[in-house]
Amino acid sequence: MTAPFRAPLRLLATAVCAAGTASGLVACEPGTSGGLSAMAVSYTTDIAGTRALENEGVRVRWLSCAARLDSGASASPSARAAAGVDCEGETDDGGKITIGGTVTQEIGGRCVHGDLTAKSDGRRVFRAYVLGDCNAPVPTPARTPAPPPAPGDGGAPRPTVTVTVTVTETRTPLA
Repeated sequence: MTAPFRAPLRLLATAVCAAGTASGLVACEPGTSGGLSAMAVSYTTDIAGTRALENEGVRVRWLSCAARLDSGASASPSARAAAGVDCEGETDDGGKITIGGTVTQEIGGRCVHGDLTAKSDGRRVFRAYVLGDCNAPVPTPARTPAPPPAPGDGGAPRPTVTVTVTVTETRTPLA
């Protein structure tokens, strides 16, 4: 194999290993008797929280959430499972964003139930008991078809590369 093909193949192998590790962590993460997992709660709160903030006019640059399962939630079969969640982020103009509270139910990456409060620059933006759209269709992973083999490649599979470009446009009024 020639040197120009080693880097893309190494990148592809690394991406496959990382994806496998992440899916293994989700599958192996212990949940509570209520079916909560910290990873699912943090992911869904991040996605639904970003959408809710943007619907309230907050321009979110980034948001990152972390959840922890309450240890006493599964001690009793009658106790309702809960997870504490804390999110931090930044607005497009550099302001601080936070979302915090308790989640008692997460529904398939679509919504979370609980008691959550979002703030932007210290101002309360919303308090929600349901965050997201629980009736939305179940998200499906996007699959990109593999490109056809290059001529002279002997039909060998080629790595797929995805590039995301964010463009910021500044408009100035005409004088």
